[in-house]
Amino acid sequence: MKLRTPALILYVMASDDAPELAEAAVRGGATALELGIPYSDPLADGPTIQRAAQRSLDAGMTPRRALEVLAEIDARVDVPLIPMTYGAVVEAYGAEAFCRDAAAAGAEALIVADVPPEESGELRSAATAVGIDLVHLVAPTSRPERISVAAAASRGFVYLVAAVGTTGARDTLDERMAGLVEQTRAAAPDTPLIAGFGISRPEHVAALLEAGADGAIVASAALDVVERGGPEALEAYVRELATALRTRVA
Repeated sequence: MKLRTPALILYVMASDDAPELAEAAVRGGATALELGIPYSDPLADGPTIQRAAQRSLDAGMTPRRALEVLAEIDARVDVPLIPMTYGAVVEAYGAEAFCRDAAAAGAEALIVADVPPEESGELRSAATAVGIDLVHLVAPTSRPERISVAAAASRGFVYLVAAVGTTGARDTLDERMAGLVEQTRAAAPDTPLIAGFGISRPEHVAALLEAGADGAIVASAALDVVERGGPEALEAYVRELATALRTRVA
């Protein structure tokens, strides 16, 4: 995956209106998109994403339909697309089949939040075979050896968890972010480091870039904006976030 940095990755939940929301996010300045494929027990996600996932499931969304939505988005925008889901979804679909169909739909990378790098061999092989980069997460609480393993196993970028706990907008980010960036950069000097969890404001994005990260992922806060105002509000919100990218030019 060729990820433009500094990156601003926006999350949208798989739904019938996701292509319209994706277009709005890209118009606002998103440089890549993460598409949530809903799961009934999303342990890493907070209330906002859980609500969005449940609405999606209640509307009849399935992994196969979610990949059709991904293909619809791919036809409308020209930025990297990154499905995000859970191991049970991929396992039920079949790792090889899921990666094959995701690649055909336009996926360039994949995040499976609850599959640790030590247990990702089969999935990584399936993803690599079809040109998809498998991304792993590291957190401020991760041990140095876990950071090294996750960094070595990640392709496309390493996902830095900027706030310990589940997803959800926060007022402040973890004060240990600079140290996490430094540790992960040492383990993966040539791989972009993108931070997510808790990011909701332009100043958060700017602070992450100042700490040495290569970009930010905004999820729950974006979904909150969509709930309140739809595509137009999302475009305006992303445009505001994107002003922070000017603090550092790749």
